Amino acid sequence: MAHLKAGDSLLLSGVIYTGRDAAHKKMVEALSRGEELPFDVHNQVIYFVGPTPPKPGQVIGSAGPTTSGRMDAYSPMLIERGLTGMIGKGLRSEEVISAMKKHGAVYFGAIGGSGALLAKRIISAEVIAYPELGPEAIRRLEVKDFPVMVVIDKHGNNLYESGKAQYRQE
Repeated sequence: MAHLKAGDSLLLSGVIYTGRDAAHKKMVEALSRGEELPFDVHNQVIYFVGPTPPKPGQVIGSAGPTTSGRMDAYSPMLIERGLTGMIGKGLRSEEVISAMKKHGAVYFGAIGGSGALLAKRIISAEVIAYPELGPEAIRRLEVKDFPVMVVIDKHGNNLYESGKAQYRQE
């Protein structure tokens, strides 16, 4: 992900994991107790999503991004452990951006309100941890051509800031 720059659009294919605030809290608590995580976050991407239940014949229900700021208290510790990508929507804190710059992580934006369309890019979904959290359980997803945009790159270049600056100039 080293070559990605803020503003780049791409289609992700492969394995990504899901997790929202409740799952992130459990993972950070496990690390604090010296326990292993439910999956190795090193060189992985976490999608901040709590999908709806699938209808018959579907792999997953609607799977749109949730507001990333709710994970800001937990993300720096996971980034320090090797997490290289996060997918969500909305702003990130200075602490998260600092950890991203230090460890080379990238923040991708997915389009809010398009959960049904994004779900069509998920070809398999399996709950791998914290099933008691329901939609917020950690899932292993296999995605094909999942559309995202680099919002913050590993250098801290931030599309939210550069986009506003460009708009003001025009």
